[in-house]
Amino acid sequence: MRIAAIGIALAAAIAFGPIAHAADIAAGKAKAELCVGCHGENGISQMENMPSLAAQPDLFIQWQLVFFRAGTRKNEQMQPIVDQLNNEDIRNLGAYFASLEPPKPAKPDDDPDLSKKGAQAAAGRRCASCHLDTYAGTKAVARVAGQREDYLLKALRDYKSGVRSGGAMAAMAEVAFPLSEEEIEALAHYLAHL
Repeated sequence: MRIAAIGIALAAAIAFGPIAHAADIAAGKAKAELCVGCHGENGISQMENMPSLAAQPDLFIQWQLVFFRAGTRKNEQMQPIVDQLNNEDIRNLGAYFASLEPPKPAKPDDDPDLSKKGAQAAAGRRCASCHLDTYAGTKAVARVAGQREDYLLKALRDYKSGVRSGGAMAAMAEVAFPLSEEEIEALAHYLAHL
């Protein structure tokens, strides 16, 4: 009986491939040196239109890297980076960025009326149904709270126009397409200041 159980376990291991290894945050931090130039120290971007990666959900980071590597999501700066990454690197990077403290808003909210309009737009578009009530994201859904305002503007405009593809494209295109430019600006401002 015991030999049969061992045989079944061994056959399952062979049939389903190698057992996934736990992510190595230290290895992810070392590999993230490739990311610092654009995404900043500790995953907090200082570059215009470049997202902060700090505190993004693990699976979100992993999926985006897979989309870039597969060419489903395109970016000239990302392509040479992702070409160097194997699956273990991607797991480690996801764990590393998820372990970091989230970015704080770069400056105090200088336009509370615009934030109020953004909060109304977020509620009307049911953004919290995917991004959570705190907009911290979950699983493969991005953290948008505290993200760079200029990047949020770019991302929403890219989803609206259909320029951005790969990962959540269908859901985000459906949400972004009917947004007015005023709603996009309000949403980006609101989320950046959370």
